[in-house]
Amino acid sequence: MLDQMAIVPVLFQETAPVGHVPQEVPAIGSEGEATSANPVEAPTPPSSPEEGLPIDIGAEQQTVEHNDIVVTARPGHAPGDPLQAVNAQAFAITQTVDKAVVAPVAMTYQRALPGSVRGAIRNFFNNLAEPVAFLNFLVQLKPGKAAETAGRFAINTTVGVAGMIDVARKKPFKLPRRSNGFANTLGYYGVKPGPFLFLPLIGPTTVRDLIGLGIDRMVLPSAFGQPFNQPTYTVPASIVGSLDYRVQFDSQLRELKDTPDPYAASRRNYLEGRQAEIDALHGRTSPQPITRRTLPVFP
Repeated sequence: MLDQMAIVPVLFQETAPVGHVPQEVPAIGSEGEATSANPVEAPTPPSSPEEGLPIDIGAEQQTVEHNDIVVTARPGHAPGDPLQAVNAQAFAITQTVDKAVVAPVAMTYQRALPGSVRGAIRNFFNNLAEPVAFLNFLVQLKPGKAAETAGRFAINTTVGVAGMIDVARKKPFKLPRRSNGFANTLGYYGVKPGPFLFLPLIGPTTVRDLIGLGIDRMVLPSAFGQPFNQPTYTVPASIVGSLDYRVQFDSQLRELKDTPDPYAASRRNYLEGRQAEIDALHGRTSPQPITRRTLPVFP
């Protein structure tokens, strides 16, 4: 401790200006009288014409000029996106593939099938997601919404011709569709989303949502078995569902692409939308539509 105290005056010693004539500093003798001492020499100015010395402070190399230190940090990543560099590359590749393949095929799908037919296909897949929503409403201790979801599934599966017609949302039933999943249940009980991910074939997601999606996809194969566990169903269903998704959200995707930073806009859109859905389960906000895949049959 004493050694550290002895160093402090040296660190904060005032530097004499260049050209200053050193003066003798009186020293105190044993009797308290001033005695002559060696003069204090002024520090030698830098021989280099550049002022200051470079120092490494763990960021970019900086220069001390006129006793001022300026720190410039290296570029980092956005909060919640520690894999931003990898995610951005995956996003760029996905956009290239979408422009060359997915979007043209989706637009052909749109032109080839009337809107009523595409709507029936969408309703069919939405109806298959109702058992997943039902189970999660039960786990979230929301028996009323679970009963409504079970009612929707029963009505649309029978009267609605295997779910292709959404009869339940019309009079006299008036049962609205409420999407739900295990990722929502995890968020409802306080599980944080974890790092943001952008994955090929899946798109924007988080660690929590990726785990929840995997569990959701096991519900139909586990509960009903064939054909939901057979590639003859899962592959065509995934392709058709993905094309319909691409058509349905084409305008929103174009808006994201027109932003200064499409990757950041896509990430923000996804995270804000997911948080809105979880807040809605707590009754804090109304769920907002977001550009993401919600069906368990999607790739």
